[in-house]
Amino acid sequence: MKQKFEVSGMTCSACQRTIEKDVKNLPGINDVSISLLTNKMVVDFDESLSNLNTIVKTVKWAGYRAKVEDSEEKLSQNDEIKELRNRLSISIVFFIPLIYLSMGPMIGLWVPSIFTGTANSLIYGFTLFLLVLPILFVNFKYFTVGFRNLFHFRPNMDSLIAIGSFAAISYSILQMFIMFYGASISNHEMIHMASMNLYFEASGAILTLVTLGKYLESASKGKTKSELKKLLGLAPKIAFLVKDQETIEIHPDQIQTGDLLLVKPGMSVPVDGLIVDGFTTIDESMISGEPIPVDKKPGDAVMCATLNQSGSFHFKATKVGKETSLNQIIKLVEEASMSKAPIQKLADTISGYFVPVVIGISIIGFILWMLLGESFSFSLSIMITILVISCPCALGLATPVAMMVGTGKGAENGILIKSANALQKAEKIDTIILDKTGTITKGKPTVSEVIKFNSINESDFNNILYGLESYSNHPLARSIASYLESSVSKKIKVKSPLDIPGKGVSGIVDEALYLVGNTSLMNENGIDVSIYEEKLKSLSKEGKTVVYFSNNTELIGMIALRDEVKEGSIEAIDWLNQMGYEVVMLTGDHELSALSWKEELGISTVYSGVLPAEKEKIVIEYMERGKKVAMVGDGINDSIALVRSDIGIAIGAGSDIALDSAEIILIKNDLRDVIKTLTLSKKTMNIVRMNLFWAFFYNIILIPVAFGILYRPFGLLLTPVFGSLAMSLSSVTVVLNALRLKFVQLFKGVKI
Repeated sequence: MKQKFEVSGMTCSACQRTIEKDVKNLPGINDVSISLLTNKMVVDFDESLSNLNTIVKTVKWAGYRAKVEDSEEKLSQNDEIKELRNRLSISIVFFIPLIYLSMGPMIGLWVPSIFTGTANSLIYGFTLFLLVLPILFVNFKYFTVGFRNLFHFRPNMDSLIAIGSFAAISYSILQMFIMFYGASISNHEMIHMASMNLYFEASGAILTLVTLGKYLESASKGKTKSELKKLLGLAPKIAFLVKDQETIEIHPDQIQTGDLLLVKPGMSVPVDGLIVDGFTTIDESMISGEPIPVDKKPGDAVMCATLNQSGSFHFKATKVGKETSLNQIIKLVEEASMSKAPIQKLADTISGYFVPVVIGISIIGFILWMLLGESFSFSLSIMITILVISCPCALGLATPVAMMVGTGKGAENGILIKSANALQKAEKIDTIILDKTGTITKGKPTVSEVIKFNSINESDFNNILYGLESYSNHPLARSIASYLESSVSKKIKVKSPLDIPGKGVSGIVDEALYLVGNTSLMNENGIDVSIYEEKLKSLSKEGKTVVYFSNNTELIGMIALRDEVKEGSIEAIDWLNQMGYEVVMLTGDHELSALSWKEELGISTVYSGVLPAEKEKIVIEYMERGKKVAMVGDGINDSIALVRSDIGIAIGAGSDIALDSAEIILIKNDLRDVIKTLTLSKKTMNIVRMNLFWAFFYNIILIPVAFGILYRPFGLLLTPVFGSLAMSLSSVTVVLNALRLKFVQLFKGVKI
């Protein structure tokens, strides 16, 4: 089974790796996925070998807290943020007088005389000790988790803080003992020297400033979840069930598939369904991002959480609970935030080795400066500064925070990205392969011309053709059946109906075989259509699709259909061309019809007469040429090509199979969202690279400075106080930089 947990206490990717390793070592664990950003863990395990309690205990043993996620508590105010706020408040209350008392005299600030002079050194030192104790107490977690992980040979950021702070406080306490000893033998010089080597303020600063950074980071990370919070907030609170001609107010969780429901003006639609009666206008912007309200009539679909603006209507529930469109979107966004892009896995691997390396550098720094003749106090300060200034946090957050903001921004605008990997791969796409029907066009072709030959009367023609097409779910078949519905005189019983993918449909009526389909189907059954070649060419040049109707010996009719281009498709293709993408269209149409579409749409390459299985072959051909291919489709016959391509993009109004096969889903059914998706990917990856650069650059620059390379030539030296402040701000900077994605602009200044 798969179970989601809430995990708190993680500070860097090393924490994440520690928990993953410990949980994976349990019996029966198939997979563990942890998000440092959302503090969520998903464990796939065998219930006969492990249980929830064992997993929770294992996480706690590693030094963190875990609990099985309660759906009622999703994205509520996190206990960890409250705890951080309390710890920070107490720390600041005692840190201000601590830093004032220790640093004030150095910068000329007034300090009570009771704390100045050698005679008052013991009072001064003991007061600093008392002020730092509450800070140590409320932040003792750093020591318990840090040293526990250190002793298990898997140090993390807490280990760096614990070592640095413990070294500062221990050395200061030692100096206090020296001061007491100096007082006992009346050695004022010893007292004075020891008082100059107190680092209580450094320990307090490390713990306070790191906690400040953690609090700001947590608050900033909370902002990255805002799109998900908005989606969760859309969930309707009430619904009206119509039962036995009575209307009963219920909670949406009580709705079952098939229930009849009433939606009044101003109400949110409680679940997905189909309108039974009533006409209305619905605002779907909260789900699709489309600002223009949509008119709805009986037979139209409605989605959960969309807003009914005008008339009342009744509808039948088709998807309830976790199956509604809203819950599916929330699930996809959460899963995307849990997934890792390849670039993030690399950063996590580096940060996993980073902490041990930093500890090694700090020890080398201490030994080297001692060998160079500097004092123990000076060398210790170097060691502490190196430990606290090194920040694997920024490195661990650089990728996931940007990915979450990017996927959240996409969801807000009707672009569902199933994984961080998909968002990263989309940046590299250079070739866009588009299915025509339902992707570029509306997928609802209309019959423009019916040609009947003399070998059959009109009534039989209509009845048999309607009977055959009723068995197919192909857009062309549905259009022909709809066109003939009013002219059918009697329902024909078709024996052995067979829907032949990419070709048409066949069936037996009155012991005779009838066929409806394309040239390929006719040729396979020995039906000569060449005598109508000129008529076919004439219709095809107009961009029409021709469907043949025959019995087992001869052609008895032709039906011409014309699909309409969806709004925005031509604009989208034009933009894709301008942006340098190679645009390819696949269609099952005749070559002449395909050429007509090619000219109308402005597409450079068109493949005609393409069968479903051939779509995959064309995708593979482009990939073998070294192209990075995005396949965009909406139908069942696109699913194989969607899976095979580098990135599968499904139009949201398409089939469930197409949606399941794709890595990116465009809810609005608008081809222009392909451009937005590609642009969002590029912007997100630019932020990721920028974050990683600054995270690495920060450490590459400041660790050597903390090591003291500028001390001998220029007299510049970083203190532990500055080191802890810089470390805290680096993580916050990475998060704030990622939040810029919320304001990213697309082509021609259009915002998503």
